[in-house]
Amino acid sequence: MKGLMQDGPLVLTNLFDRAEKLFPEKEIVTATAVGIERESYGQWAERTRRLGGVLDDLGISADGRVATFAWNTARHLELYFAAPCSGRVLHTLNIRLFPEQITYIVNHAEDEVIFVDKSLLGLLWPLVDTFTTVRHIVVMDDGRGELPTDTGGRLLHDYEALLATANPVEWNITDENQAASMCYTSGTTGNPKGVVYSHRSTWLHTMAGMMADGLGVGERDTILPVVPMFHANAWGLAHIGVASGAKLVMPGPGLSPKAIVDLIESERVTVAAGVPTIWMGVLNEIDGRDVSSLRGIPCGGSAVPKHLSEAYREKIGIPILQAWGMTETSPLASVAKVKSTMLSLPEDEQADYRASIGIPALGVQARIADQVTGEEVPWDGETSGELQVAGPWVASEYYNDSRSPESFTADGWLKTGDVATIDSEGFMRIVDRTKDVVKSGGEWISSVEHENEIMAHPAVAEAAVIGVKHPKWSERPLACVVVKPGETLTREDVLAFLDGRVAKWWLPDDVVFIDEIPKTSVGKFSKRDLRDQFADYVLPTA
Repeated sequence: MKGLMQDGPLVLTNLFDRAEKLFPEKEIVTATAVGIERESYGQWAERTRRLGGVLDDLGISADGRVATFAWNTARHLELYFAAPCSGRVLHTLNIRLFPEQITYIVNHAEDEVIFVDKSLLGLLWPLVDTFTTVRHIVVMDDGRGELPTDTGGRLLHDYEALLATANPVEWNITDENQAASMCYTSGTTGNPKGVVYSHRSTWLHTMAGMMADGLGVGERDTILPVVPMFHANAWGLAHIGVASGAKLVMPGPGLSPKAIVDLIESERVTVAAGVPTIWMGVLNEIDGRDVSSLRGIPCGGSAVPKHLSEAYREKIGIPILQAWGMTETSPLASVAKVKSTMLSLPEDEQADYRASIGIPALGVQARIADQVTGEEVPWDGETSGELQVAGPWVASEYYNDSRSPESFTADGWLKTGDVATIDSEGFMRIVDRTKDVVKSGGEWISSVEHENEIMAHPAVAEAAVIGVKHPKWSERPLACVVVKPGETLTREDVLAFLDGRVAKWWLPDDVVFIDEIPKTSVGKFSKRDLRDQFADYVLPTA
């Protein structure tokens, strides 16, 4: 027997239409180099429909890839919806990738047009001749930057001029499995891999983010997505903002701690999301500032140190909300909210749960597989293995990439590359990345746990732990530490601080002090760069 319910497609035009009809007066605020710009959802919707007409006028094919090279702005949000709602595929380009990686993904995706912020044109323009399918470059004037003096005969379109002459279009998307957007991984090993999201997957992911046990965003919220729109769909917050009718505050290029706190204070932001390195910088900036409007600080991208989350709880009354995901999971896959049955636990134990990556979001399944046998291991909080996930907004393969078979199991689950445990309550903890775990004498040492403990030291700004060659144990941990300005620290200080916090045999064989931990294009610690830097490092003998 079948149900007798209507079967409408889950497409992004649903989200757009809702914002246009129900929340036309709500604001989208953008911080630019020349000041604050404000527009209503009604104005945004009208411009977005015109942008659909621009894509027609430019002759972009029916499912053509529409690339963006831009900051978090209202214009970028227009592209987020105009491309998929007109049947095209949005392709956000990560501005922090290496030039050769940008060339690779533009050509691999077969982008037909690139919309670029004028302030970023200097990064993109030297690569234009390497793009094989791009027919148009459209410049969005964000108040900074210069046009090239010699365009080589190429026509640079002006975004506002195109909008002024375009006719608004009506959306007509009926296939929920049609591609809506694509993102590429950050390419820490090999070329970046393309992930293609459907209208359906994005629609369902948006609903998961709005759920109370997801990010819990609603119409009354004011969202500040510090996480970039050019990576992993801004964690879904751009779609969530439109779907819910929440006020959106776009930070543009101003990502300094002061600029972020200024926006939180002036716009009365309730939900602000970014990676841990952002919140490390913001922590001291909030002293003496009114950030009382904040009710949630979603954080992901890399492990949130327990001490950082607790520092926010002690200072402003709310801990950081850790979530986990990856480009391949759209990205929201789990959220670390303490269950109601755990609220009687001591505060420190609750903090331990908040420092995990939480439980799987509704719609996501998770399991831990033995690295050798591939068999699922028990949820005992102790037995570790590779974290694998499945769900309606989890990738099933990479776009036109021969590496897909090695990244997915025979039954279709995504191999995340994270080494993790799951306890009996379903809380997951990342032990390490498979490529970052230190393999010492056949046993694994977690670099993540090391780093969290070292960064709990009051004199430490940043810390990363890598494995370096050892003649007896194959690898041993080396701690790379950045000391806070004005502080002093020795190797012995670090080792003494770790004593009792990690297993004795886990203790680093040495500690080196460096000026800065190298970062990847999405703000994570780049262990690969550190391993290259210390490839020939000789550990001290006992």
